[in-house]
Amino acid sequence: MAGGLSFPYDVEKEMDAKVDLSKQIVGEKTPSRFLALDALRGLIMIVMALDHANLFIAQKHSSGEYWGGAFPHYSDTLSFLTRFVTHLAAPGFFFLMGISLVLFAHSRRRQGWSEWTILRHFWMRGILLMALQLLLINRAWELSPAGWELNIYIGVLFALGAAMIIGSLLLRLNQTTLLVVTTLLFLGTELLVPEPSMWGQAVFVEPIDYLSLILLTPGGNLELWSNYPLLPWLELVTFGIVFGNWLASDRVKTIKLALPIGSTFLLFFVILRSIGGFGNIRTQVGERWIDFLNVVKYPPSMTFTLLTMGLILLLLWLFALISEKSSRILLPLEVYGSAPLFFYIVHLFTYAALGIGLTPSGTSIPAMYPYWIVGLLILLPITYAYSNLKQRQSLNSILRFF
Repeated sequence: MAGGLSFPYDVEKEMDAKVDLSKQIVGEKTPSRFLALDALRGLIMIVMALDHANLFIAQKHSSGEYWGGAFPHYSDTLSFLTRFVTHLAAPGFFFLMGISLVLFAHSRRRQGWSEWTILRHFWMRGILLMALQLLLINRAWELSPAGWELNIYIGVLFALGAAMIIGSLLLRLNQTTLLVVTTLLFLGTELLVPEPSMWGQAVFVEPIDYLSLILLTPGGNLELWSNYPLLPWLELVTFGIVFGNWLASDRVKTIKLALPIGSTFLLFFVILRSIGGFGNIRTQVGERWIDFLNVVKYPPSMTFTLLTMGLILLLLWLFALISEKSSRILLPLEVYGSAPLFFYIVHLFTYAALGIGLTPSGTSIPAMYPYWIVGLLILLPITYAYSNLKQRQSLNSILRFF
């Protein structure tokens, strides 16, 4: 099962190419696309592809950073870093979705859409994402060399779809309320998830607690397995909504804030991780630097969220700085992030095909990297062509849903 499974729902990319959002909202003579967001999204897609190349091609993928049970151990630096960098994917996708909800709503209101029409659009897309998870994406995981015996898998698309529906209902909340909700969700995950010692009693048992698996606690059995329950990841969507409102109000100031906020998140990560206990869900295994950075992802512990979101905000600030100097450097990343749902679906079957056809017995992690790059090269023109096709469609075209 692919622990790094993720996809950013890119509502912002649905904006009409003729709409200069930054001029309308910020009042500046800047490009109509916010390249830093697009580049960040593209980078996240690339590291997600690395995670799944590791699964399908190297067959050495590790996704066991659960709140209980055996915890993954890495004997070498490359194996750990190959997994570690992909941790940016899932939180980045939920965060960017929150931002995109805000920017999409701003754009559509200016085009005369009613609040009900905007909500209906989000709900339709949320349902589509959940359906794609159950009907299509889970079929891709059946091609995994690790085997697939699950009847139902609650993956990241399902969680993103549910979070989109809930997040759309929160768009009208004021900033203070949203920050309070974000804080409660941030603390609630740590407070409500069972103790690691409860793993055997809370997982692989009958009767299965469907509601808990969908809303709060990762785990399950062969009947239903959930890696992405809604509530622990919803905090990133609500924070994204807050950040999106800041961007809509003052883009330049908000990007400048990304540096100190991201740095503060990383500082608090170091503090909480050094102290241990609360905020980590489970205690650190080992004394190496790898063990220090090897944190609980399912569900996202406070240390996981602080670490990944700190890095994501620093990357956003850096990409904004680079785009001011030479935006052409970031254009390849923008292509990968231009049609994220399309890329997500196609990349899974691409790497599955490469693995089945070229490395049926797996390979070493160093040998996997060229295959990862080959997959990206295959996907680059395909994604570029589909993105251009999508942007030429009407606002209500079904192609814009992918």
